[in-house]
Order: sequence, then structure tokens, then C-alpha cells
Amino acid sequence: MDVSLFLNTQIAQANDHSCAWDFTGTPYVPVYVKLPLGIINMECELIDPDGLRKQLETLKSIDVDGVMVDTWWGIVEANNPQHYNWKGYKQLFSIVRELGLRLQVVMSFHESRDDDVCIPLPKWIIEIGKENPDIYFTDRDGNRNTECLTWGIDEEPVLRGRTAVQVYFEYMQSFRDEFSELFNTRSISKIQIGLGACGELRYPSNPAKRGWKYPGIGEFQCYDKYLRKCLEEAAKAIGLPKWGNPPDGAGSYKSQPMETDFFCYHGEYRTPYGRFFLKWYSQYLIDHGDRVLAKAKLAFGDVPISVKLLGMYWWYESASHAPELTAGYYNWANRDGYAPIVSMLKRHEATLNFACAEHYIVWPTDVDPEGLFWQVDVSMVGMSKSFPVPVLNAAWDANIPVASENALPCYELSGSNGYNKLLEHAKPRNFPVPRHISAFNYVGFNQALLEQVNFREFRRFVKRMHGKSLSLHLISYSNDLVSFKFE
Repeated sequence: MDVSLFLNTQIAQANDHSCAWDFTGTPYVPVYVKLPLGIINMECELIDPDGLRKQLETLKSIDVDGVMVDTWWGIVEANNPQHYNWKGYKQLFSIVRELGLRLQVVMSFHESRDDDVCIPLPKWIIEIGKENPDIYFTDRDGNRNTECLTWGIDEEPVLRGRTAVQVYFEYMQSFRDEFSELFNTRSISKIQIGLGACGELRYPSNPAKRGWKYPGIGEFQCYDKYLRKCLEEAAKAIGLPKWGNPPDGAGSYKSQPMETDFFCYHGEYRTPYGRFFLKWYSQYLIDHGDRVLAKAKLAFGDVPISVKLLGMYWWYESASHAPELTAGYYNWANRDGYAPIVSMLKRHEATLNFACAEHYIVWPTDVDPEGLFWQVDVSMVGMSKSFPVPVLNAAWDANIPVASENALPCYELSGSNGYNKLLEHAKPRNFPVPRHISAFNYVGFNQALLEQVNFREFRRFVKRMHGKSLSLHLISYSNDLVSFKFE
């Protein structure tokens, strides 16, 4: 047979098979890799600088644009208020600069735990919490969530004479002063501001340590004395003091919407009281973001800032959208809850970093992560209102940048299929006007990612995010069987 003709035919077929995921010539989307917990210890020391340098050199070799680094409040201001230790971060940032990588920094005002590492809130905060546990978010049974501080003390001077917002502001000022050279040389591309649980702008409504399991609806987190007082005052202000209590019948962490009086199809969330409560609850979330971002802009000047939202996608196709409501996103079938958040972010010129990447498991009834993703994303990009997406959104023309990130390592999510989904969201090709995200943050950097097969897939993902072509290489040819790979 004509081997040349056969090979050319096989190559054409391989290219046809891959064309659905060919992003050659598409806009360049920067890729940042988020560094893992544990690289800096509780004494603010960089644990393995030589090993980290080698890993960063590997990332640099495949044209990763930069890294994303958490700066932990519980490490930097660990022992005494207004005593800041940035030692380990100085060494880390020096290595990043030497390698020519860009830097995104996260102001992390929450605790973090995984199987091997625990980074709590500062010790002096924990001591205050022992005497006054109402500094933490609280559920209806009185359980305190020590992951972050309640927004009820944003303007209450209960932290040794300072309010929570003052504490956050002075931490950010210390960072700006300590790393002024990075600001002057524009080495920091963006600063993400932690605003709640897991650094996200949301109430800690679904803590696993309190028994939450997917797809539970979670619980409202407004039972500390400070938020209770705010709710009571809001009810009195409209002449209805009896509305000054959180709702009964809202279920428990593991409940489903139809099992509750508040979230069921004709539930109390639709009543005048339900609307009043949900509006107050969500507005407090927005006001918290507004207060802290105003201070962030004051501290960081013209350096871009961002805010992370979590995609509460389960029960998205139910009428009440219960997990979103308990998290503080007043979004349900007849109301767009993301437009007010977007409006607040726009006032501060903040990027929205949206994490809704868990699209790969089997969904129960009424789950639609795709619908939620496009509702939030389309509200950012100023698309025509005639575009046929399931959006009840008033912020079409907000036109603020959108970034995105994965929630799970893609090599655990069907390999290239996981990356394909992320690319599809980053650079949607069926929009009437070209749109793309401003940056992608890859979460899940570990030794497993650097293994040969996983790293090859990740390298291809970076090239496609950058809009570069993948080269087709002949691996073997024998007995009329041809094998190719894309690089």
C-alpha cells in the first residue's frame, strides 16, 4: 500500500477527531498554579526552598504564567495583634521573582485544614473567642464555626479594641509596606481578598464537621448575638419586630428542600417574611464585601483585586435554590441573586473568581452546575439579553473581569475530559460575541501532577489556554496500525 497516503489519511482523521477541542488561535488566557498548603510552616519558614525551586522551574519550563500564594493571617499575625512575621513569604517571593514567574497573592483570613496541614486563626483571636464565642458564625443549635469571624463584628471593636475590618485593613497595610518593591515593579498581578469561609464570599453554611453531606442544603449562619441584633434592628426599622428572628422549619445541614417548610415548593421563602429575611441575610454578605474591599483598595491602590465565589450548584434547578440561599446568595427561580454582588464588585473594580468546576460526578435530581456557571458568567460579560441562556439576571452590562479555577485535580476527573470542560468554560465558542476569562487558577499542584502522564496532559492544557497549536507526532507504525500523540 502507499504508506505516505495512508499516514496522511490517518493524520487527517486524528486532526478531525481533535478539532472539537482545538483552541489554536484563541485568546491568550494566563494560567496560574496555586501553591499547596504546608510550604510555609507556623513559624513562617519556607520548609523546602530547594525542592520548591525545582518544582517551580518545571512549571516555568511549560510556560505557566505564574503562581498563586495564600498569605495566612494565622501564620503572619499568629501570636500578638499587630505583630507581623513575613519571613517565609519574603524567601518564597524572591524565588518566584528570580524564575520570572508572575505572582497572585491571597489575603487568607480564615482557617484551613486538610489531611496533613492545619492553619488555624491567630492564637490571640482564639483566646478572645474563648471569652466571647459570638465572634464566630453560629448555627441554630448554637454550634460555633471557628473557620472565620462573623461579619457581625465587622464594625464592633471587640478584638482588643479593634473591629474586624480594622484588623483586616492593618494586615493588608503591613503586606503593602513589607513588599513595596513587588508593588513598585508590578510583580504582583492581582491580590485576592478573603471574605469568608474558604476565602470565599459566602456564609459557612455547609461545614462537614457539623454533619453536612452533599447534596444537603446547609443551614443559615446568623445566630451569633451580633447578627441577631442586626436582624432585630432591621425588623424594627420596618415596624415588624416579630420578624426579627431567623426562620423556623429551614431543615438541617443534610436536609433536602422538599423536606423543609421553608424551602419546599410553596415554602416560606416565598412569603413576605421569607423575602425580608433572605434580603437582609444576603445584603449583609454584600455589605461585608463592600466594607472589606473598600479597605483593600485603600491599601493596595491600583493593583487589581479579586473576590472568589463558590458555585453552589446542587438543587439549582429546584425552585428555591436552597444551598445558595443558606450561603447568602439570594438567587432562586424568580430572582437573580448575583447581580447585586456583581454591582458591588464593579464599584471596587474587582475581578470575580468563580469556582464551579465539579462537573464530572453523577448529579442527583435538580442539579445544574452548567446553568449556574453561565448565569454568573454571563452576568459579568455584558452579553445581549437575547442570548438563550437560563438567566434571570439584571447585570448584563456589568463588564467586569471573570477568572475561574478548578476545585479538584483534573487528572482525577477523566484526564483530558476535565481539562476540556475547563477550556470550554474559559473560551466559550458559541457566544454571539467573543468572550473569554481573564485568567485561570489551577488548584491541585502536587507531586502527582508532575508524574509523566499527568504532566503531559497539563502541559497540553496550558498550551491550549494560551491559544497555541498542538503538534501531532507519529509514535509507531506497523501492520497498518498507526499511533499518534499531540504535544
